Amino acid sequence: MPQIIETHRNGFTISTDPKRLNMDAICDLLSNAYWTKGRTRFHYENAVNHSLVFGMYENEKQIGVARVVSDYTIFAYLLDVFIHEDYRGHGLGTWLIETILTHPDLATVRRWMLTTDDAHALYQKLDFTLLDHPQNWMHRLRPLSGEA
Repeated sequence: MPQIIETHRNGFTISTDPKRLNMDAICDLLSNAYWTKGRTRFHYENAVNHSLVFGMYENEKQIGVARVVSDYTIFAYLLDVFIHEDYRGHGLGTWLIETILTHPDLATVRRWMLTTDDAHALYQKLDFTLLDHPQNWMHRLRPLSGEA
């Protein structure tokens, strides 16, 4: 079980405490993301339950989220990074990613992966690079499953 962390800055909090997560807020936030088309609450809940989730809060209001799927040694996949539009442009996304990368259970992970259509500059500031040999990477994509 990953260590629960909490960090504070300028009235905002980042926490990995699952008890603080607000599924209604997460569903609302992520439903506005370009990459979540077709996802339902079932998909969000299942994904959250099988990930290390970083929530961002202003007081108790959840204003951001990010998930990590990892073996905590060799590989970590960063996904569903989203800050409410009213809070963008103030460095909160950068702080969120920095907090993720320095989490005690993730700080020594060798390879991090993510996909983005529009946030390359943010991730490049944090030492992410384009793949040297993207032709060596493959993926398998199938339709979203329905609710069980």
